[in-house]
Amino acid sequence: MTAIVVSLPNYVQLLYIVAFALLIYGMSGLTDPRKAVRGNRIAAVGMGVALVATLVIPHIGNWGLIALGIAVGTAVGVPAARMVKMTAMPQMVALFNGVGGGAVALISWVDYRSHGSSFGAHTVHLGLIDVHFGAVPTYVAIFSVGAAIIGSISFWGSNIAFGKLQEIIPGRPISLGAAQQPVNLILFVLAIAAGVDIVAGAHSELLFIGMLVVAAVLGNFVVLPIGGADMPVVIALLNAFTGVSAAATGMALNNPALIVFGMMVGASGTILTNLMAKAMNRSIPAIIAGGFGGGGAVAGAEGAGEHAGSVRSTSAADAAVQLAYASKVVVVPGYGMAVAQAQHVVKELASDLEKRGVDVKYAIHPVAGRMPGHMNVLLAEADVPYDQLKEMDDINPEFQRTDVSLVIGANDVTNPAAKNTPSSPIYGMPILEVADSKSVIVIKRSMNPGFAGIENELYYDPKTSMLFGDAKGAVSEIIGELGEL
Repeated sequence: MTAIVVSLPNYVQLLYIVAFALLIYGMSGLTDPRKAVRGNRIAAVGMGVALVATLVIPHIGNWGLIALGIAVGTAVGVPAARMVKMTAMPQMVALFNGVGGGAVALISWVDYRSHGSSFGAHTVHLGLIDVHFGAVPTYVAIFSVGAAIIGSISFWGSNIAFGKLQEIIPGRPISLGAAQQPVNLILFVLAIAAGVDIVAGAHSELLFIGMLVVAAVLGNFVVLPIGGADMPVVIALLNAFTGVSAAATGMALNNPALIVFGMMVGASGTILTNLMAKAMNRSIPAIIAGGFGGGGAVAGAEGAGEHAGSVRSTSAADAAVQLAYASKVVVVPGYGMAVAQAQHVVKELASDLEKRGVDVKYAIHPVAGRMPGHMNVLLAEADVPYDQLKEMDDINPEFQRTDVSLVIGANDVTNPAAKNTPSSPIYGMPILEVADSKSVIVIKRSMNPGFAGIENELYYDPKTSMLFGDAKGAVSEIIGELGEL
């Protein structure tokens, strides 16, 4: 009986241990924005050590192709990461995550081309007994096939997420209606059936390719019906898929680096997905089922829209007066701030108010923006002190003592319909309770609904004033008016 398991030299195992230690230590720094850059660099060094450890494994392969792959990856990855705007970071995360899943699927395919003829057990008849042999251990075949399916789903699903976030594909749910879930179930069963057949010993590369194609279609069909409002959760979920598929590939190839790194990504992505789903008061199966959030005007409540009364607009001068004479101001950032790249002028406004003795804090909703932690990243880039960033559960009790809440492009996460209107699609979702403030100023380009496609009741509250315009321009005007007071 032959085996494909490779015994790693001691020096390679030592390098992997060093890589794991650096990665874990680096990731621990990501819990604090002040240490995040340093932690990211340490983790990157750990990944570099793991890469070197893999390359020095005896008989690793074709060095020319490896060098070409590294060169192409560096030539594409470094400029893309350096040139991407912060507003496009969610798309970049989705795209890079998809590349990881696609790489796993290709590795599994190559592994099958090399060892697929050894998949499946065979029986040797020895007199009165039958002895079962398997050239490739069954668990290796299972992990290899599982990695191919999950990696393919992650790659194609991430591409759809990228397309929706980049607005190449409409952000609204795109589905087959009532047939969507049965079709998805059929595709899932077909992929699993093909995988079982391959593990059992069906030596057909065409079947393996067919399995990848079915998984690819499933990845597309799972994400297409999901609306833009759920994209932060989808990104986290697909990230977890990529991690799990990488860990499965590591098991199949007996590579400790892939196993450890993949499990860390899979575990963190799973935890983050669960936290994000709870923040939206939606179950993960309900999110995968799709159909929510599309950018079309949908009445969020019985009292919203044309029956809600008039909207009160304000000017930068009036907003400046309100803010200047407030004792406590809470800034509520959203995607509108990201689109306008207004984080630096927002920080400047906060600094001007603090010089006047105003207490300024920032209210951060877990799903504000287009990816987990989007607002934290933007504000950290603008050097906003970390202790001023308050999570939803911490800041909500303070709104009743807040003189002015300044909402900058945050729509769905401030909508009182989530608390007041059982008929609303977002009813029950935890929100930032800015409506409890003494007054609210909303900076928004228009009255169009947010990414969830639901009209915001907050805009029709008598104590809410709307300052229409680009976030960066509007905040800059307020700063200018403050200087005149």
